[in-house]
Amino acid sequence: MVRDAALVKGGAKLEDQGLLFDYTVKFLLVGGFLELVLYRLVSRLGMHLAKVAEKHEWVRLTFRGLSSIGFSLLNFVSLLLFLALSILLLNKIRGGVSGRFDRLLVPSLSLLVVLTIVFLIFPSAMLGSVLYNLLSAVVLSVIVVEYMRSHVLPRQRLMILCYTLGIFSWLYYQIVSTSYGLLGLVSVPPLAHEVNRVGEALMVLASILVFWAYGGTPLWSTNRRQRRRSLIFIITGSAAFLSLLFIDYLLAQYDRTVAENVRKAGEGIGWIFQMGMGYTFYLPFAFYVTGLLCWSYTVIKLVTVGRLAGYGLGLMFMAGYALQLSHLTLMVILGLLLLNLDRKRLLTPARDGIEMPVVPAATTQLAGGRA
Repeated sequence: MVRDAALVKGGAKLEDQGLLFDYTVKFLLVGGFLELVLYRLVSRLGMHLAKVAEKHEWVRLTFRGLSSIGFSLLNFVSLLLFLALSILLLNKIRGGVSGRFDRLLVPSLSLLVVLTIVFLIFPSAMLGSVLYNLLSAVVLSVIVVEYMRSHVLPRQRLMILCYTLGIFSWLYYQIVSTSYGLLGLVSVPPLAHEVNRVGEALMVLASILVFWAYGGTPLWSTNRRQRRRSLIFIITGSAAFLSLLFIDYLLAQYDRTVAENVRKAGEGIGWIFQMGMGYTFYLPFAFYVTGLLCWSYTVIKLVTVGRLAGYGLGLMFMAGYALQLSHLTLMVILGLLLLNLDRKRLLTPARDGIEMPVVPAATTQLAGGRA
């Protein structure tokens, strides 16, 4: 009798999904990063340096040019997101919508994409914003449930759970705040600010857990190179975390004026990231830097080998915490879909003892992938 399928090390590669999808996601990752830096961060930095820009004309022109490039990149990223999601939906429809998750995901995600296009042409009011966020929560719930069923490693489930609860915290904050405004209520919604802060903490925790879930190599691994890299990163990251955690105290002991200047600089950085990504930096600065290092190391490691998970994690965390723009919501959804596609390949022994590959449905050739 044929035995149960066994898992093979390594996940799905980006090139397995077709040529068009391959280049779309690659350009999307680069474009999303540049849009984050040039539009959501640099443009806010220009607002923060308004007084300097008034004194120096070249500063004002530089920030205006960078902001214009960033805004163009925003439109470019939005088009790539529509293309990537359309390819995935078309692939699921052509392959037959038979799974319980696809039966829910395809119509709900299709409706979300259509609503996004409609709201770009006709800007939505408060009611439209509430409906859009509710539909986004439904789509995210379906994708996350599918992820939990297809990924058995506890560390990966824990990371996705923290990330999802963080995103849902933001959606709750947006839905209840907008609903109160729609009803004309001036009181503060119940637990709105508390949930918002808890969600930010969960997002930071998820960015740290990414290294454990996808990027870290066990110290008992036989791959000496990967084991050495992980060990060096853990030591370096731990040293940076402890240094940043006690830097304020050490600077205060050295010179209170220097410590005060560093605090003001930290407040300026926090303001920029709050406007661009939604992080208020109410937690110790060391946690945010540690999360950034863990996320960067994991994404670079996975993208280097072409893993779908690397591109998915890159898009998810580049979207930030505050999904104030519709393309950021679609970026999170596409990132989670890529994580679901990044399933380990299955091998099942044939009757003659030879192992034959079992290709999961997620690796079906996508539209536009053939020459």
